[in-house]
Amino acid sequence: MLAAMRALLITIGLMIIACGLLWPWFKRVGIGHLPGDFQFDQPGFSRYIPLGSGLLISIVLSLALTAVSRYVRQR
Repeated sequence: MLAAMRALLITIGLMIIACGLLWPWFKRVGIGHLPGDFQFDQPGFSRYIPLGSGLLISIVLSLALTAVSRYVRQR
């Protein structure tokens, strides 16, 4: 049980590092400026809510993890 938790935390950490390293590429591709991403700018206040980008990333990660899960189960 402890080994599984350790592996899960390491995997999540590596995914966060990968997203951080790929962030400049994401900006060049246009992620962060999709329809559904809201930005509110007022004097002294700025808020950015990436709903569209978050949804796209969630769908891609779900598909990738489902594919990996099916591959692991077949072995």
